Amino acid sequence: MVVSLRSFTRFILPVFIALLFTVCGTVSFADAQGAQVPKRAPSHATRPNRPIPALFISDIHFDPFHDPGKAKQLFAAPISEWNAILSSASSSDQLQAFGSLQKQCHAKGVDTPPELLRSAITAMKVRQPNAQFMMISGDLVVHDFDCRFHALNPDTSPDDYEEFVLKTLSYVMGELHTAFPGMPVYASLGNNDSGCGDYQLDPDSEFFKVGGSILSSGLPEADRHQANKEFAAEGNYSAMMAAPMINTRLVVLDDTFLSPKYKTCAGKKDIRGADEELQWLKTQLADARRLGQRVWVLGHIPPGIDPFSTAEKFRDVCGGQDPVMFLSSDQLPDLLVEYADVVKLAVFAHTHMDEIRLLHSVRDETAKTSVRAVAVKMIPSISPVHGNKPTFTVASINPTSAIMQDYTVVSASNMTGDDAKWTPAYNYARAYQQTEFSPAAIETMIDGFRRDNIAVLPASENYLRNYFPGDKSAALSPFWMQYTCALGNYTAEGFSACVCHTGN
Repeated sequence: MVVSLRSFTRFILPVFIALLFTVCGTVSFADAQGAQVPKRAPSHATRPNRPIPALFISDIHFDPFHDPGKAKQLFAAPISEWNAILSSASSSDQLQAFGSLQKQCHAKGVDTPPELLRSAITAMKVRQPNAQFMMISGDLVVHDFDCRFHALNPDTSPDDYEEFVLKTLSYVMGELHTAFPGMPVYASLGNNDSGCGDYQLDPDSEFFKVGGSILSSGLPEADRHQANKEFAAEGNYSAMMAAPMINTRLVVLDDTFLSPKYKTCAGKKDIRGADEELQWLKTQLADARRLGQRVWVLGHIPPGIDPFSTAEKFRDVCGGQDPVMFLSSDQLPDLLVEYADVVKLAVFAHTHMDEIRLLHSVRDETAKTSVRAVAVKMIPSISPVHGNKPTFTVASINPTSAIMQDYTVVSASNMTGDDAKWTPAYNYARAYQQTEFSPAAIETMIDGFRRDNIAVLPASENYLRNYFPGDKSAALSPFWMQYTCALGNYTAEGFSACVCHTGN
C-alpha cells in the first residue's frame, strides 16, 4: 500500500481531520521457469451453471533474504536446491543480520518469509483442494528487492540482479505448481516484480522474454506459445480460461506502465509502454466483443482514486486540487467501462487491503442511456508488511456467466506462518447479503454505505472490520463517508463532486 496505515493513524489522520473542517467546512471527505505442467485430471462432471471453486491471492512479496546468511547460497544455487537451503537451520545471526538489513533498506515492516509462504500454500490445499484455477494479482517478490540484493551481493552486475529476480519469481510459481499440479495459474506482475527496480521496466526487454515463460508455465500448454509472444512486449497476455470456464477470455496486464511512478530502467519517463499496452488492451476487448466472449481483466495497480494518499497529502479537493490517482490517466477504466458489456470482472490488488470498486459511466438522463459498469475486486495480501494478517481468498464462480457468486477470505492466526492456523475471516454473501459479486450488487452496497454516513448498519460495520485483515476499523471510521466516494467514483471530477456534495 502506498501509505502505511500505522503512520496514517498515528500521525496523519488527527491532523487531517482537523484541517478537513477548516478547508471544506462541513463537507464530508471520502474514500520454475518454463516448467512443463502436466494436464490436470478432469474434475467431476460440472453442470453449466454449477459454481466452481477458485483461489485468489495477491501481494505475496516472498522474501528470499529473510535469512541474510543464506543469500549467497541462493544466488549460486539452481532453483531445484532452494527448498533445501531455505528449510535448513537458520544462520546463527539471522535475527541480527535481518534487523540490520531491514534498517539499511528502510523497511516499514516484514514481508513473507519462507515459512509463511509454505504455511499459506498448505492452507490453500486444505481449504480448497479442488480449486479449478488460481489468480495471482501481482507483486510476487519482496519490497526493496534491489536494496536487499545489492546489500548482500555488492559485487554483482545488473544482469545478475535481473537473473535473481527471475529465479525468485520462478521459485514462487514453482511452489504453487507443485502444490496444485496441472491447475491453471493465471498471474500478473506487480510494480515490485521488475528486473531493474520498483516501478521500473523496459518494453521488449530480456526480462519480459524470460518472465513470460515463467508466468505462462501456469497456463494450459496450448496457450503458452502465444502468451509468451504477447508477454515479451510489455508483460501482458491473453488466454481463454480453461474448462470448466465457458467462453471466457482472461486479459492480463502489467499496469506498472500506467502508474505515474513508472520510469524506464534508465530512470526516464516514457509513455511508449503505456500507449502500446492500452492499444493492445483495446484490441483484446474489441475481439472479445466481436466473438461474443466474456472477459476477465487481471492486473495489479487498481484504477481510480487513492484515498489514503489523497488524505496524507492534504489535497483540498473542495478547493480545486485533484485527488491522488493510482494510475496516470483514466484511460484504463474508461476502456473497461466502454466494454462493460463483455468485461464481467476486474481483479486488482496493490493496497494489501480487502476492497471493492465500481467503475461506471455517468447516466445520460436526456438520452435515457443505461449505465455501463464493471465490478472490481481488490485482493488482500499474503504479505503482513503493514501489520495486516496474511490472507487468501476462496471464490465461487459461475462458469457460464463468468460471474463471481461468492467468496470467503481466509486469514492466518499470526504473521510468521509458524504453527499458524488459517480460518475464515468472513464470507461475502453473509456479510453483505448479496447473491453475487456483480455491478448491480456492488452498486447496492456502495449506495448503502453512502446512506449510512456514520457506519452503524451491519454491512458498513462488516466492511470497516474486513477491509484490513486483522480489523483496524478505527483507522477508517473517521472518514468513512469520504472513503466511500472512492468506491464508486474513479475520476477526479466524480470523486470531488461526491466529497463536496456538489453533484451527488
